[in-house]
This record gives sequence, structure tokens and C-alpha cells, in this order.
Amino acid sequence: MNKFGRFILVIALPFALAAVAPAQVKKPRKPGKIAKSTAAAPSAALADPPPVAGQSHKRNERPAGDLPLAGVAVPATPAYSYEFTRPGFVYSRILIEHDLAGKGRISFVKDGFDELITDPVSLSPVTLATINDAITSLAFLASAEDYQTSRDYSHMGNTRFTLTRDGKTRTVKYNWTENKNAKILMDEYRRIANEYTWRFEISVGRENQPLETPGQMDKIDSYVRRGEISDPPNLLPFLTELSTDERLPLMARNQALKLIKIIEKNRTAGK
Repeated sequence: MNKFGRFILVIALPFALAAVAPAQVKKPRKPGKIAKSTAAAPSAALADPPPVAGQSHKRNERPAGDLPLAGVAVPATPAYSYEFTRPGFVYSRILIEHDLAGKGRISFVKDGFDELITDPVSLSPVTLATINDAITSLAFLASAEDYQTSRDYSHMGNTRFTLTRDGKTRTVKYNWTENKNAKILMDEYRRIANEYTWRFEISVGRENQPLETPGQMDKIDSYVRRGEISDPPNLLPFLTELSTDERLPLMARNQALKLIKIIEKNRTAGK
């Protein structure tokens, strides 16, 4: 081999060896500290489940077990009918219908929902007595008095109340009144609406969004303390049920127990 051939062989040999030799693996370096993300990972309890084909999904939709019951029977012409309307409120329309015994239903439209939501109601004897005492004091069916004050407060919502009894029917509409008993009637039905819309919210929460139930317990606690529930002892069976429901966070169950004690204490004291 001449000098030129040996020179070519010396130059080409390292490249040939590199081609057939296994690739050299670098030893991994010890990782340094990684900065934590400031965005918290979404809780599995709050994550939306995948939508069912052909069905729209809402995070706070009613639990399947609490769907409106066809058995929520109300006479074609209920003895008592209360309706509150105020566009823009969370509950823009609330309708409470019940019979002489206080059995009936509440229907309402909630912001973000397309359909009327319906639940059964069962008014306690205490609540029913408050309503009937106001009606008696007003001589409601025999009266033609207009309870509406000269000042219009329709921006706070409008009330429509209908009573049907002994073949007679009377309907009144007002949004504010200076008549003591007409105000009692309006306020009592507002308190009933507070209770049963809260029952709906907490029932949805315990099934779909349990981490939100402590906030709902704060809400009912505030209602009770401010006298915005018609008959707080009527809540005791439901609160007892919630206090033992392990789907709820411990905080919510403890809040239910605390509220039970407050209501029982107030009942003993005659409040």
C-alpha cells in the first residue's frame, strides 16, 4: 500500500469504529428542586363527570334520586297558592301550593336552569297556624281591601296570593304593605321558600358537590339565627339525617349537629 492509501486508512478508521460501537449513555444528573405550581389541582370531588350522549350536563343538577315526584299531588285548585316573582333573582319565580293540611309542593325557576324544579312540601302545624291566623284576622275572603302600599317596591319582587275555600276564591297582589297581617302572610311564605330552596341546594350538594355543603350549612344557620325560617324545629329530622351522612365533609356534619342543639335550645326556651 502506497503512502496515500495508508493516509486514507488512518483518517477513515476512527469513523468506522464510531459507527459500529454502541452509543454512549450519559449518566443522568441528580435533579434539582422543582418549583411547585401555584395553581391547585382540581379536586376529584368537584370535577364534572363526562356528559352522557344526547344529554346536557349541569354541575349542580338535581340528583337522580331526588327527581320531581309524580306523586307530589296537589288538587287542581289548591286551597292556598303563593307566587313570588322577581326577574334577576337567583330564584326568579317561586310557587307554593298546598291543601288545608299543609301538604303540597313548591315549584321554582333557578338561575341557570331551563326547567321548573318541583319538590314536595309539608308545612308544620305551627306554620299553618301562622298563615291561618293572618287570613282570619284579614277576613280574607270577605274583604276587598287592597293591601298594596302607595309606594311601589316591585324591584324587590311581587307577591300573588290566592285562597280557595268553601266555594269562594280571592286573589291579591302586592309587593309591599302597611297592613300587619298581610305582611305576616307575605313574610311567612318567604320563610317557607327559604327552607325548601335550601333543602334543594343541600340535597344537590350532598350528591354532586359535597365540598360545597359547609357553605350551605352556613346559609341555613344564618337563616335560623335571623328568624328567616318559618318553624326551625321542622328542620330537625332532616338536619339529623345530614349529621350522619358520611358523604358530607366532617365540617358540614358538625355544623348540622351544632344547629340541632341551637334549635332544641331555642325550642326549650320557647323562642
